[in-house]
Amino acid sequence: MQAEFWHKRWADNQIGFHQQQVNSDLQQHWPTLGLAPGSKVLVPLCGKSLDLAWLAGQGHQVLGIELSQRAVEDFFNEQQLQPEIGQQGAFKTYRSGNLQLWCGDFFALSAEDVADCTALYDRAAVIALPPALRQRYAALLGGYLAPGCQGLLITMDYDQALLPGPPFAVVDAEVRQLFADWQPLVLEARDILAQSPKFVQAGVAELFERVYRLQR
Repeated sequence: MQAEFWHKRWADNQIGFHQQQVNSDLQQHWPTLGLAPGSKVLVPLCGKSLDLAWLAGQGHQVLGIELSQRAVEDFFNEQQLQPEIGQQGAFKTYRSGNLQLWCGDFFALSAEDVADCTALYDRAAVIALPPALRQRYAALLGGYLAPGCQGLLITMDYDQALLPGPPFAVVDAEVRQLFADWQPLVLEARDILAQSPKFVQAGVAELFERVYRLQR
């Protein structure tokens, strides 16, 4: 999607993708990764997700990447944190304790920017990107993150012909192609259609959410 699309969504407060609580799949499955205390977690296209604060609360260093300055500022305001503001390459950076949010285009990251990240959490990134950008996104992660990196990936799968994205449908076969070097393992798969009235109204018959464990 074009940057203007997301800026307008935030400006108009059309952020139905923002969850009002910490993601339950994250809370259930993240501990199974067995990450060392202090591990640095990359969270692409993070918005103002409460998951960022939860990860920090588990003792992780957290690096969120977000295009919208509004989202970044809202996160720190809502968490009642006063960040230090700086610059890192093309990114405006906000730091408070073990939380860092970098405001800018995810695809402007360099390998050096994420060299110390040993974990990945993707709840809303791959499903926010159309097919061509999903390829670029996965290639960047595969090129920049070191072997041994672990993470969780959460996707949605439905009849894309009935409803345009985002969120985009990402089928299991595509996950396995995009993340072939990550040994994707389905930890959970369930139909969440009953909790998704927009999809029901569009005539979607099934809306599967899948949680994957990734390990390079």
